[in-house]
Amino acid sequence: MTDLRHDPPPRTDAQPLRLTLLTHSFWPENSPPQRRWSALVKELAAAGWQIDVITPVAHTPHGRRQLPRSLAGHAFRSQLGKYSELIRRVPYLRHGNSHAAKFIDQCFSALMSIPVGLLSRRSDLLLVTAPSLPMLGTGYVLSRLRKVPLIVEMRDAWPDLARDARLVSGNVKSVAERAVDFVQRRADLVVTVTEGFAETLRARGLKNVATISNGVLLDSLPILEPPALERPNFEALYLGNHGKSQRLEVAIQASALVGDSMHLHMVGHGVQRPALERLAEELHAPVTFHDSLHGHEVMERYAAADTCIVSLRDDWKSFETTVPSKTYEVLAIGRHVTGIVLGEAARILEDAGAGHIVPSNPEAVAALWRELAADRGQLVRTADSRQWVKQHADYPLLAAQYMELMRDLLASKVASRR
Repeated sequence: MTDLRHDPPPRTDAQPLRLTLLTHSFWPENSPPQRRWSALVKELAAAGWQIDVITPVAHTPHGRRQLPRSLAGHAFRSQLGKYSELIRRVPYLRHGNSHAAKFIDQCFSALMSIPVGLLSRRSDLLLVTAPSLPMLGTGYVLSRLRKVPLIVEMRDAWPDLARDARLVSGNVKSVAERAVDFVQRRADLVVTVTEGFAETLRARGLKNVATISNGVLLDSLPILEPPALERPNFEALYLGNHGKSQRLEVAIQASALVGDSMHLHMVGHGVQRPALERLAEELHAPVTFHDSLHGHEVMERYAAADTCIVSLRDDWKSFETTVPSKTYEVLAIGRHVTGIVLGEAARILEDAGAGHIVPSNPEAVAALWRELAADRGQLVRTADSRQWVKQHADYPLLAAQYMELMRDLLASKVASRR
């Protein structure tokens, strides 16, 4: 560790606030929490906030370090981030793609984050973003030991997701469910990324719950020209995690039904990717799998697509209050969306005029794609979806809302001590 604990004097209203962020993934990685919090940190830093980030040495989803140490960082050392945030690195365990190995790695990094947090300068607020679930426990422990307010950010609908995924069976709550519920109820503020899950938590008796959705930096994304009105093949794109939650076999089966008049591109990684590759081969489906893309390569892939798939399985109730983070990016660039989603995600796509909502079965998806290929004028979208993002999901707007929430929380804590 390059610096020892230093507790600053009490803050005045004129002084910048200091936030400690606990996260399992941060810059220079490319992941949903990294994209969200890099964008938020940029805005907070511009507003004068001082931010410490406690996070593992940067590594791939497969648990390997591929970046040079100058970028990935060193365990138990600090480095400056892109926006002058101080990143305090903790070690991680090399792991493969299995859930068990990833969970063990997350437990290890969460445990190592406790001494790093105790030796860091004291902050005004401590925020932990989950998953990873083990980091929730670290956030709770550090907030109590450092005597600072705790903000718990739930980017997924835990603990509901555990039961839906059959990680939990029967009527008895699992240890994971009880642990998540324990921390949520003791947090000073719980932030969700969907209003639906916020309402679920309020119905369980949690009082201090707010919503700050996922979003995009709108100024960094172009609005793409519409696809050509004449084209020999119909091009569909899925870009994101290849996991059980997405039920991507439906899209592959649909592409096999449509046949060689279309091409489905699958970009990304996940625990289900090997099985999906086998399924595509068995069905002789017109599918090409790609590694994860970054920067201009992502935009090139979007530009080549006629429709972008946003998909969540329809047999997990928690997904009625879940919105895939890539949704906002697709809305911002103005591509047609094939929405295989329910609940809040479906309502957002409909409100934004983004495309078509279709049931999660191959025949329905294939029928939609045949219709779109026959009438390509339906692929041309208006600017409504980008305008929706500007009004609801642009990160400067979301960061301003977050800062107001945190300042209100601190003000209430000060008032309660008087």
